[in-house]
Amino acid sequence: MLNTSHTFYEFFAGAGMARAGLGDNWRCLLANDIDSKKAESYRLNWGRSGFRHCDVAALTTVDLPGHADLAWASFPCQDLSLAGSGAGLRGKRSGTFWAFWNLMTKLSDEGRTPRLIVLENVCGMLTSRRGKDFEGICRSLLKGGFRFGALILDAEHFVPQSRPRLFIIAVAEHVNIPATLVVGEPRQDCCPPRLESAYRKLPEDIKRNWLWWAAPPCRNRTIGLSDLIEENPSVEWHTQTETSRLQSLMSKINREKAGKAKLQKHMTVGAVYKRMRRDATGQNRQRAEVRFDNIAGCLRTPLGGSSRQLIIVVQDGAVRSRLISIREAARLMGLPDSYILPDNYNEAYHLIADGVAVPVVRFLSRTLLEPLLYDSCSMYGTA
Repeated sequence: MLNTSHTFYEFFAGAGMARAGLGDNWRCLLANDIDSKKAESYRLNWGRSGFRHCDVAALTTVDLPGHADLAWASFPCQDLSLAGSGAGLRGKRSGTFWAFWNLMTKLSDEGRTPRLIVLENVCGMLTSRRGKDFEGICRSLLKGGFRFGALILDAEHFVPQSRPRLFIIAVAEHVNIPATLVVGEPRQDCCPPRLESAYRKLPEDIKRNWLWWAAPPCRNRTIGLSDLIEENPSVEWHTQTETSRLQSLMSKINREKAGKAKLQKHMTVGAVYKRMRRDATGQNRQRAEVRFDNIAGCLRTPLGGSSRQLIIVVQDGAVRSRLISIREAARLMGLPDSYILPDNYNEAYHLIADGVAVPVVRFLSRTLLEPLLYDSCSMYGTA
């Protein structure tokens, strides 16, 4: 562990999950979010100092104290998601990226360019508007004097939740980059084909400033979904009629999964999502899709038709089901049980599902961000 302290701004801060992941080696100079419920939770857990509850477009550089080492921005994904409107960075929600970038540009004019910028979002950003949004972000970083690259990291390497996310890591041109942190070609574990494909479509001048990051392999996860289940959950179990109804929504393949689980001699925990699927006649029907691989599906905000995740427990041939509890959802994001959650279920679920997985941030911090900031010119070569 590097014995140092770094500073950061946290934009679109939500529950402060990026802050939780960065940890004690980092000091927050400013955090910002427009959502009043999220702002309340942030202040409960991190205090009121340095938090600004407002639209990011209302901020000025006067609101941003000091010269931060890092600007972290997990900007809204709704217009970039495959299930979203398709508006991309022209959309009302995801388009708030430009207000953030305007702040970064003005900081640069004042000689306060952050040494690092991290942009986190759904992988749909790579293909949004046929790649124009991804190119637009890369073009902005290039004009801002940054070198940059991207990784796709799945939270399932750290917690039992399937949650792949795109992380664009940009480094100011004056920052030395240890040769050990870059490679000449992409690694498949964090640079899968869809990222390579997006890169290949970029103009040549952008490619010349691209970096393939050499993050070490993600650690092997040691816990499963069953390890995070509460013995006395805060949500009620479904009635047998409700559970039977849920099973009736399953396709033949999913019913067979549940049937195999009944044959197990130990308790089996599954995760269920309700989705709209077309049947053989072309009609949309609600389906319940279950997985028993001890990993939850990606937590999503219950907007735009998405459902909340359900838990199904099979033991001694009996099947029970219920909503996932708020604490279980928080655990799936890597938040400690000491984290204060809203009492209202819907508010808490939205807060959690709209965040970034804490251990993924911690992994990036320890393996890339802190080494990039560490003054190690005498120890490492530079790229």
